Amino acid sequence: MAALSISRAWDDTRACLRRDGRLYATVALALFVVPGVIAELVTPAAPAGQLPTPGYWTGLSMLALLISLIGQLAVCRLALGPAISVGQAIRHGVRRAPAYVAAAIIWILPFLLLFALLAARVGANPQTMSAGVALAMLALLVAFVAVAVRLILASPIATAEPLGPLGILKRSWSLTRGRWLKLFGCLLLFVIALLIAMFAVSAIIGLLATLLLGEIEPLSVGALLLSLATQIVGAIVTTLLMIMLARIYAQLVGTGQGAYASVPQAP
Repeated sequence: MAALSISRAWDDTRACLRRDGRLYATVALALFVVPGVIAELVTPAAPAGQLPTPGYWTGLSMLALLISLIGQLAVCRLALGPAISVGQAIRHGVRRAPAYVAAAIIWILPFLLLFALLAARVGANPQTMSAGVALAMLALLVAFVAVAVRLILASPIATAEPLGPLGILKRSWSLTRGRWLKLFGCLLLFVIALLIAMFAVSAIIGLLATLLLGEIEPLSVGALLLSLATQIVGAIVTTLLMIMLARIYAQLVGTGQGAYASVPQAP
């Protein structure tokens, strides 16, 4: 079993950014920030605890999600090497996106359905939630996190290996065996960093926008600035995570010497 060093993966990540920071920034801006801002601005407001009424915004949000998944694959491709252009990385991401998306649907959809069934039991009044339902939802959340960590390498695997959806999931499950705690710790740090950064940026930009432009309303300049700021923060964290996962994958398959060790590329 190959040793896993999170610190070495982080060192590789920094080396990747020093060498090709502009390439990663271009991918993040085009495939994370812009689609995310558009989707956020067109999503209508809804009462707390409820989803907006489905409409044209639903299709735009799904498209933005698909573009962001292609962006994840493009970032992994840049991080795995050999060095290519942004356009080539994006085209590679488009080619591998169907298998990557299908793999995500295969394991995420059952959890979504179970969560939906439990939510339906609760109904519109949260006070009706029984202890049994609450415990079931907690257990389901724990199971989701446990499985998510085992499948965390799906993005670099989909990028580097010409596998189908099931092959991607099996490969990630195999590579992460015995390494759950390290990978969970890595993922947890990124989630905490994202939440803290999002909260800080939202508070600061929201306050400044309100003071300078007045109350933030949907499709207003203030809403645009706030959305842009939060999407940039999310894009930075997502890009760093994808590079880290790519370098972790490179370690585990035995090609992790140096920041741009080459691995077999999908056709």
